[in-house]
Amino acid sequence: MFWYNLCMNLTENALKVINARYLLKDAKGRIVETPEEMFQRVAATVAGAERPYGGDPSYWGERFYEIMSGLRFLPNSPALMNAGKDIGQLAACFVLPVEDSMRSIFDTLKNAALILQSGGGTGFSFSRLRPKADIVRSTGGVASGPVSFMKIYNTATEVIKQGGARRGANMGILSVDHPDILDFIRVKREAGELSNFNISVSVTDAFIEAVKRDVEYELINPRSGESAGRLRARLVFDEIVKSAWETGDPGLVFIDSINRANPTPHIGRMESTNPCGEQPLLPYEACMLGSLDVSKYVTGDKKIDYESMGRDVETAVRFLDDSIDVNKYPLSDIEAMHKGNRKIGLGIMGWADMLILLGAPYNSKKAFKLAAEVMGFIKKTSWKASGMTAEKRGVFPNFKGSVYDAPGMPRLRNATLTTIAPTGTLSLIADCSSGIEPLFALAYKRLILDTELYEMNNYFFRLAKERGFYSEELKAEVISRGSLRGMKGVPPDIKKLFKTAHEIPPCDHIEMQAVFQAYTDNAVSKTVNMPNRAKAEDVASAYLLAYDKGCKGITIFRYGARKVGTLIRFSGAD
Repeated sequence: MFWYNLCMNLTENALKVINARYLLKDAKGRIVETPEEMFQRVAATVAGAERPYGGDPSYWGERFYEIMSGLRFLPNSPALMNAGKDIGQLAACFVLPVEDSMRSIFDTLKNAALILQSGGGTGFSFSRLRPKADIVRSTGGVASGPVSFMKIYNTATEVIKQGGARRGANMGILSVDHPDILDFIRVKREAGELSNFNISVSVTDAFIEAVKRDVEYELINPRSGESAGRLRARLVFDEIVKSAWETGDPGLVFIDSINRANPTPHIGRMESTNPCGEQPLLPYEACMLGSLDVSKYVTGDKKIDYESMGRDVETAVRFLDDSIDVNKYPLSDIEAMHKGNRKIGLGIMGWADMLILLGAPYNSKKAFKLAAEVMGFIKKTSWKASGMTAEKRGVFPNFKGSVYDAPGMPRLRNATLTTIAPTGTLSLIADCSSGIEPLFALAYKRLILDTELYEMNNYFFRLAKERGFYSEELKAEVISRGSLRGMKGVPPDIKKLFKTAHEIPPCDHIEMQAVFQAYTDNAVSKTVNMPNRAKAEDVASAYLLAYDKGCKGITIFRYGARKVGTLIRFSGAD
């Protein structure tokens, strides 16, 4: 196979992460491939899916290599780590069912261990488990409740290193009408509890309405389906807000909004998401994710090269669909579900960088309009690409009975096509901002796999030199502060352009998330950052605004809040 000899321009930080995390190593831990060879390995493995369909693996391997080595598109981390290896597990997102029996609870834990070891992240709904103190007829004892079993899952995750390259990450979800909901909401107020979990409360339309009306709602025992009492909705909501204000957890999952967008309701109802919340999935489903660095499509005259972006969207969709066929699944049930719906999630990174290059402050009307334009284009183009593939390879097997099985709807190869993931390490490799987040800071340190990395925003310093206000003293002050707030000598328009996450009002974070959600099949991973001075009422307002704006979930993080539990959705995973 002929490979383009491309200069990848990897930064020092990118090389550190690639060396530590992605390159093949021998039995003694010595690196045995280059970054170019890594991309060749991934491209050749995925392009192998073309052969059974009569496609040309050499041609598509070259296209896959070119788009990855050019750092315009990167697949989720397991693909980079595992393609071409015996483990061969390429997907990042999984959801496993937890039924109300000891056998199911521990079978699921075993299955989760296999997924975590392969580099995947796992989501669970514990809502089917009977509440604590409920009767266990088989033993004559009483149940310990879902939170106790979550702690067992957390301990197991602690000893799993995800193939030695990723920290274990889980999402734990409990329905707001579960009798143990208050224990669940409060659990992470205790330092160290559920440190390998993000947790979210699954809230319904009815619950939000009860909060707004300040009335009671009914708790349901999942074992019997009978009423287990009533709680004042505002009391429960206030407890959620209090915990989130203190710790960043729990987030909210708007489960009715998620299921209204379920493309295959005849197959099942969604109950959980992956660890960062951007991928709602049915039990035993998986999803292949990948992201385009949109900043690389900005031309020198400050326009967006949609022609090039469109070609790359088509290539990325092909890559992600091919990945489903070459993937080595940890469980046959997962393989059946994934190949039945063929869900993929193409998203973006480099959004904050694109806005800077186009001269649009993150929380400006221009930026929100661009978000609709860019994501709308990606969705439209990805659906077109999936439809073209379906003409040759057929629609996804569960198409009959799906929302697309209706007059006027497209015939697609994939039940879903777009997702906005946080892209923490992927954006570091591509040397761009993560996901659709604003800049975290203009200069900061971050820790990845015990490797300390120092990052500076080169766009700012480049503009400072072009505009004539750069100095070594300015550079030192920016490095010390991390933002431009209160700095003298920096023009006002530059300060607006380089606002950092904590300088942007929560309502504007949510507006950006909502705009992207309108053009995203799955969901959007986005942290609503708040300053330390934010009050509980601000958290409450953000939660309700996100619901009213049509988001599928929300995560907030108040600067300086006690950092308990996994911060994967705050720091940006992939």
